[in-house]
Amino acid sequence: MHRATADNERCRPRRSAGHCEHGRSRGCPATHDASDPLGGQPLCPDCYDYPAHILWHAHAGRLWKAFTDNLYNHLAARTGRTRTGLRRSVRISYAKVAEYQRRAAVHVHAVVRLDGATGPSDPPPVWVSAEDLSAAVRTAAAAVHLHTPYAWGLGEHGLRWGSELDARPLRAFGGNEGLADDAIAAYVAKYVTKGAAETAIGLDHPITSPDDIATGRLSAHVRTLIRTCWRLGGLSELDPLRLRAWSHTLGYRGHILTKSRVYSTTYTALRAERAQHQRTAASPDLLDGPDAITEAHWRYVGSGHTPGAALVAAGIAEDLAQTRQHYAEARKGEGECSR
Repeated sequence: MHRATADNERCRPRRSAGHCEHGRSRGCPATHDASDPLGGQPLCPDCYDYPAHILWHAHAGRLWKAFTDNLYNHLAARTGRTRTGLRRSVRISYAKVAEYQRRAAVHVHAVVRLDGATGPSDPPPVWVSAEDLSAAVRTAAAAVHLHTPYAWGLGEHGLRWGSELDARPLRAFGGNEGLADDAIAAYVAKYVTKGAAETAIGLDHPITSPDDIATGRLSAHVRTLIRTCWRLGGLSELDPLRLRAWSHTLGYRGHILTKSRVYSTTYTALRAERAQHQRTAASPDLLDGPDAITEAHWRYVGSGHTPGAALVAAGIAEDLAQTRQHYAEARKGEGECSR
């Protein structure tokens, strides 16, 4: 892939790169800044494995599930505990963000936290450290290997996490080691709020026909990915992946932000807090407790147009009826003249 570089660093400098079977160079001596449209594009589109790209996206959820399952095993092995014994002592929680890179591939940013057995309020045991967790993250990710369903004409693909894995301990509550927790919050928020134009995602709406792919404002690389996703969605062996329904996200079916159950608060709790804040702000003396009564009675008022809008709608309907009548009479007159 072509990549954007800084400080005049060359894209893919290879002294003896040679050429692929399609006659394109396997290297790129040029420099690309962030505005260069070549950034994120394959060196040779004909060599690029577009089906594998789509299938990796479609199985990203399973890859993450396999990683989190492995994590307990690898942490138990590193600390000399059994998996059952480890689960009685610690709980692993996480929050992760899926970011579309410029090459239109999903990149995962995750905060993995080690709690005591009862959750966030319980500190982890002293016999397990952040370094143990970091090491377990690396080995657990490397051990994940899945296979796609076999499809005629496509075969079977093996899927795993890439080699670009950076696991570092975080610093909380004023500690001196690792990154600060508020810096991590800002870091994660950066990727949650990234716009579609920045992340090279396909389209912001589902695709209903191949015509949507042809008319979308997309790079050649992303357009080919969407077309590949649509084509693979027509294979009966891949029906469970619902690739055509998710062609606009290049086959990725997950949310941009997910977390484990006890990592932090829930949206239900946040909504309740917001409602309570609004009630208190509106009436500071409002009683809120078991004796409080909230009136929430609804009654049906009506539906349809208001009287004024009904007149406008009736006029439009009458105009349409007259237009259809005139058109039918004109067609009838043309038929009589042709005789």
